[in-house]
Amino acid sequence: MGQGGAAALRQRIRRFDHAVTLPLVLPRSPRALRLVATALAHSGDLPVWIALLAAAWWRGGPSWQMRAWVTGAGLALLEVLVIGIKSLIRRQRPPGTDGLIYRKADPYSFPSGHAARAVLLILLALRLGPPSAFIAIVAWSPFMVLSRIAIGIHWVLDVAGGALLGALLTVAVLGGASALGITL
Repeated sequence: MGQGGAAALRQRIRRFDHAVTLPLVLPRSPRALRLVATALAHSGDLPVWIALLAAAWWRGGPSWQMRAWVTGAGLALLEVLVIGIKSLIRRQRPPGTDGLIYRKADPYSFPSGHAARAVLLILLALRLGPPSAFIAIVAWSPFMVLSRIAIGIHWVLDVAGGALLGALLTVAVLGGASALGITL
């Protein structure tokens, strides 16, 4: 595919992404629905998960401490990857004014770190348990991830790319632990 063909393909993908994403963005009112979506969007922020992992480490026994350590290491690796990819791709967030904290601190949208984080958390909870954590994360994560689109700070393909990245990194982390003889 030549340079013109690649540009045409990128343009078709961009048009598709816009067509799929824009109908999912919530209108300005009712305001209560946007506030709920904003709260859900923030529930996936990294500081929230650092606090939860710290609580698991502090209040839990050895099994919870191991879960917190593995999950924290996975989240740290994932954050470095997401930031690196975002700085290379530099895809702008959808137009709008919501999510100002994200727009200022992190102006790029691809891949969605929140979607990547959600998939990593789901897969690690599936592997490490307990089942109640897995069920809770599976119940919460689709709403958190979709809220990122609903408040207009991610395109659908940002979320899909983030989910794929989260899955690939989790497989790599679990495979690396296994190769090192670490039983999780």
